[in-house]
Amino acid sequence: MDFKEKVKNCIARHELLGREHPVLVALSGGADSVALACVLQDLGYKIEAAHCNFCLRGAESDRDEAFVTDFCQRRKIVLHRRCFSTHAYAHEHHVSIEMAARTLRYDFFEQLLQERDLDCVAVAHHREDNTETVLLNLLRGTGIRGLRGIQYRNGKVVRPLLDVSRQEIEDYLAECHQDYVTDSTNLQDEVQRNKIRLNVMPRMREIYPNADESIHQGARRLSDAFRIYEYGMDLLMQQVVHGNKILLEELNRTPAPETVLYEILSRMDFNPAQVAAIYEQQGGESGKVYESPTHRLLRDREALVFEKKAVRPARLEKVLPLEGIMRVTDDVTFLISRSSYSSGGPLPREKNVICMDLDKVEFPLVVRTPQTGDRFMPFGMKGMKLVSDFLTDLKKNVFEKERQLLVCSGDKIAWVVGERPDDRFRVTEHTRHILRIQLL
Repeated sequence: MDFKEKVKNCIARHELLGREHPVLVALSGGADSVALACVLQDLGYKIEAAHCNFCLRGAESDRDEAFVTDFCQRRKIVLHRRCFSTHAYAHEHHVSIEMAARTLRYDFFEQLLQERDLDCVAVAHHREDNTETVLLNLLRGTGIRGLRGIQYRNGKVVRPLLDVSRQEIEDYLAECHQDYVTDSTNLQDEVQRNKIRLNVMPRMREIYPNADESIHQGARRLSDAFRIYEYGMDLLMQQVVHGNKILLEELNRTPAPETVLYEILSRMDFNPAQVAAIYEQQGGESGKVYESPTHRLLRDREALVFEKKAVRPARLEKVLPLEGIMRVTDDVTFLISRSSYSSGGPLPREKNVICMDLDKVEFPLVVRTPQTGDRFMPFGMKGMKLVSDFLTDLKKNVFEKERQLLVCSGDKIAWVVGERPDDRFRVTEHTRHILRIQLL
């Protein structure tokens, strides 16, 4: 089967491309992306091209852009070009150059898809790229998910060349008398993928000439098996995950608890080493917090509690109005009102309402998060108690303690919101006016 036929079959088998809207081809100018653009045109697809100049290789980057511009002009392909300050982006966002380039690239593609009403983005990963990815993921310990290798489709990104080899790509370009540019950094073994490509794969092919095809086919079979694996894993997760808690007793009843934990936490960007440590230390002292780039995980008494990292300030402090409605956070709103009071009149007993003797209140009232050393006099008690100890008695975990709100009057805490008022503001037979705060 020739190159064009292989690509055609891959597109059809995996339903990668439609013909109603143009396809956006990620075009670097290298052999792979040039072959992708040529073969899609030869197969009758309408295409546009996107070229990213990351300004990382000096004159070579400019050479690539000039080549792509000329190539698209000759083949009458609409070209979208963009230059990026990749180093500046990486520095500003505290990410690697590779991650910065990837983010900039795919953000650019997404913008073009929307603006140009394009079908999808076609990228030029081929069989050897898949082999390298499988080996890298094996070395990283990413589990069955990583051993599937590169997928034919991820959302709007498709890979029509995954079933063809680099040699087949070069042969096709030679037949078409089509030139291309070479990225010199691909020939340097300074990064992990290049070390696999330049040092490991040649030795593997010496031992087993069909290594690439065997690994590629093995990854494809694992992709099919992974669908079954995911189905079973989803059932186990329903038993183990309740709300934002991973129940340890339920987890340890599963056939492979560490694997189940990995599948849960990897979706929150925890890496394999972190998951192994969390699993080993699950019986340790409560209160330890682990962090991934996107989430925090707390080892609590009988569960692992997780939460997405909030984009809110570490501390919250707001002045409450004298009366009216105030939204404090996305999920907390107060209704504040005043009224006269007759001795013996009914008072609400719900936790979401507090009634205070207005004459005992010092304004302005402030709502804030806890600070170290905060104390109050819980309603019904005569002694002071640390807010942190009070919340511990309520079995609040660290995350819940951090989010707990306090209403303060002067230097006194008047209300541990939703839990207990301070006894010093209690309504008595001498009270003539009350201040009422209600959680809506």
